[in-house]
Amino acid sequence: MNAGMSLPERLRAPHPDVAPLPHAVPFETGTRVLRGVPYALRDGTRPLELDLWLPRNTGSRAAPLVLFVHGGAWMRGRRDDMGFRFREWSPGPQARIAAEGFAVACVDYRLSGEAAFPAPLDDLGSALRWLATRSAELGVDSGRTVVWGESAGAHLAALLALTHTGPPLAGAVVWYGPSDLTTPRGGYGPDNPATPEALLLGGAPAALPEQASAASPLSRVHSGAPPFLIAHGEEDTMVSCSHSRDLAAALDTAGAHVDLRLIPGADHGWAGLPADQVEDIFTTSLGFARGLVS
Repeated sequence: MNAGMSLPERLRAPHPDVAPLPHAVPFETGTRVLRGVPYALRDGTRPLELDLWLPRNTGSRAAPLVLFVHGGAWMRGRRDDMGFRFREWSPGPQARIAAEGFAVACVDYRLSGEAAFPAPLDDLGSALRWLATRSAELGVDSGRTVVWGESAGAHLAALLALTHTGPPLAGAVVWYGPSDLTTPRGGYGPDNPATPEALLLGGAPAALPEQASAASPLSRVHSGAPPFLIAHGEEDTMVSCSHSRDLAAALDTAGAHVDLRLIPGADHGWAGLPADQVEDIFTTSLGFARGLVS
């Protein structure tokens, strides 16, 4: 099969669009998981990978998709980490979502130490393209995709939902994400070149106004936006809940469907909430996603 190929071509890893898929490993809930699947190769950086949770194979139509985007201030984080309140769950949140009939893709994206914005947003678009390309093999209906993110991942999820130019996403679940990089809020100032937001852009947002606006979901709202569920703790000390209030108001003014949930007593990452309230937020978010693709 390598006849006629040069040695460098034969040494190169297969392109993710045609590379063999790993075997799916059965999980206790009857779901299956494929771990470490490359979806994009970028020169000068690591291969970008995803973990894919698949629902029980019932022989029915292809599964709708949740594209999960992790947090970590755009500079750290694990692709399968939904936040510290979910790390002790067994089964974990991805397995629970898959048990409800979804495929769940937890994706890498380039962090701020690897590439500046819009690199992470471009990576999410590449993940959607790869999932569409391999959808028949995977049993996934990429045309019924809900993007779900937390913290910095929620910021990227909102941007993806508002800017994706392929088939429109079915909706977005946005947990305590920044929506505006251009305005001082809480302890954040756009003049500071050392904030996570500045590292994301490659410079202080105030010095890069066009990039800061392009990276702000608040400035990308339009009347064709898909439905949003936005949840944010009222006591958030890391990302002011004004981000979510303003994003929800802009979506509502534009005529888009938005469900805003401000959670009393909750700090960032749902810190400060009892376990049953964290469970309720998760269940509500999953129900919202299910309602979009049923």
